[in-house]
Amino acid sequence: MALVLNIETATTNCSVSLSKDGETLVLKEDNSPGYSHAELLHVFIKELFKSAQIESNEIDAVAVSKGPGSYTGLRIGVSSAKGLCYALDKPLISVSTLESLAHQVTIEEGLIVPMLDARRMEVYSAVYTSNFEQSRAIKAEILTSESFADLLCDNKVYFIGSGVDKTKSIVKHPNAVFIEGKLPSANEMAGLSELKYKKSDTEDVAYFEPYYLKDFIAIKSKTN
Repeated sequence: MALVLNIETATTNCSVSLSKDGETLVLKEDNSPGYSHAELLHVFIKELFKSAQIESNEIDAVAVSKGPGSYTGLRIGVSSAKGLCYALDKPLISVSTLESLAHQVTIEEGLIVPMLDARRMEVYSAVYTSNFEQSRAIKAEILTSESFADLLCDNKVYFIGSGVDKTKSIVKHPNAVFIEGKLPSANEMAGLSELKYKKSDTEDVAYFEPYYLKDFIAIKSKTN
């Protein structure tokens, strides 16, 4: 049973929420195309407390989206979360960006693939069941016409996130369902941060770092 400040900055969506007992009380976000996190994040947090009519020291914890995602966005979110934890002497909770994104999909059967746009034809993705159990680890992968073929042959697969646009142009299968226009949000962090708080599953504020998931791809030399 906790009052948690949730911070999501892994993509272009600058999103913050206050949640109590796993339910969102107040949500503020801006998902305009440019990265406005540095300008908006602290303004949003201040407005959030004012809207909820609580003081910042009344929260029980600060939760932050840990990645994968934008290097700059993650740095801003994590740095802000750490600063608040130090100033308020509150625990830090980290929430998987892709797990949180998966919770925007409600299905009775099938698989959920939350995915974030990476470089060129690459995406960061994971696979979850309809009960939000992770069935494949998070990884970076370059999209081809055969991507996710093993999943699609036997399941309806729901793709969601900023990686959907380029995936739907390559992956053609009747079992593929593309949910467009969705980004990770602090709204879905509420339930996940509450579960971690109950288990005292917190991070070391001094040493915690975002999960960048940066793979390096070797390029073959063109010289003979």
